[in-house]
Amino acid sequence: MIADLHGKVVLVTGASSGIGAAAARAFGAHGCKVAVHCHTGQGRAQAVADAVHEVGGEAVVLSGDVTEAGVPARLVSETVRAFGRLDVLINNAGGLVGRRAVADYDDAFLDAILALNVKQVAHFVGAAARVMREQGSGGSIINLGSSAARHGGGIGAALYAGTKGFIASATHGWAKELARDRIRVNAVSPGVILTPFHAAFTNEEALGKSRSSILLDRLGTPEECTGMMLYLASESMSSFVTGQVLEVNGGQVMP
Repeated sequence: MIADLHGKVVLVTGASSGIGAAAARAFGAHGCKVAVHCHTGQGRAQAVADAVHEVGGEAVVLSGDVTEAGVPARLVSETVRAFGRLDVLINNAGGLVGRRAVADYDDAFLDAILALNVKQVAHFVGAAARVMREQGSGGSIINLGSSAARHGGGIGAALYAGTKGFIASATHGWAKELARDRIRVNAVSPGVILTPFHAAFTNEEALGKSRSSILLDRLGTPEECTGMMLYLASESMSSFVTGQVLEVNGGQVMP
């Protein structure tokens, strides 16, 4: 148990499955109050919230399409309404949208992937920063990047990789801007993790090739990403850590 996390209020976006769900459960196990966000997976999100309760935390389910105008600010406000404050934001929501060759990009595809992986993240950071600044006690914002930002992603995923490059760069910039308010901004950058993301977009052959490039000779699990988030959320463990992009990839990429 990380003592200083007990009672902290944590908003996890995209928390109905995969890394987001694992993060919600992990923070619950440390006595946190967790806002479990989902878009369409209401039943799955409720199951995650139930799991948070079972391990000793508190939870509320919030829903909304984060790419729609005003939704990030609303979800932050609903978190504060439910629990009285916001201490930690886990910016997990995002996705590939689809694999597409550069010659086949169109405006609809470009708009969709930028809305999902860039715009809503920026809106969440802004909304969370306003609340944390007003509270006056600082906070921790943890963005989800990807090792794809360092190697350009797989075939058809270059634009996704580019948006994760934005996350890395913006994390550095936001950390500089918000440090004066004692708001630490960092990113966790997973490698190949067994989640619905890969079930939907990556075939077994491609996963096998990825595994062969991983020093630990296996793919990761969502739970293996949560320790880094707990560390970054804890003042007792990481109070002097901000502006960092921390890799969780089994040695596939070594910056």
